[in-house]
Amino acid sequence: MGREEMLKNVEIFSELGRRDLERVGKLMVPRQIRAGEVIIKEGDQAAGFFVINSGKVEVVQDVDGSNPQQLATLGPGDFFGEMALFEGFPRNATVRAMDDTECLAMTRWDFTAEMKNHPEIAVGIVHVLVRRLREVESKHTH
Repeated sequence: MGREEMLKNVEIFSELGRRDLERVGKLMVPRQIRAGEVIIKEGDQAAGFFVINSGKVEVVQDVDGSNPQQLATLGPGDFFGEMALFEGFPRNATVRAMDDTECLAMTRWDFTAEMKNHPEIAVGIVHVLVRRLREVESKHTH
């Protein structure tokens, strides 16, 4: 699967056209992660977004504490760290490779620069974010 097809399956990019998906795809850099290696650490400054090409990762909160909780297991085509594209708040979970894993990674700085040069990317993403916000609000008001 090419980068554009992979990104089209990432919810926040699902409204983007082919040309914008190509632009975003060019910002992504392949990263090889060994089994057991931490990709992002809870509490660290958020700076990157990842799409899994191959392998498997676990998302864990309080990984070094007395009560670690596994939140999810993610595999090929899954993504994590998407909020880092928009803000740099500390990470709320640790993501660790369970197998040797290959990801495509993108930094917030590269993504922000691309949105400034091509604002239609931001417009496409805003639609998805607003829809997600409405879904969350409707769950909490019923």
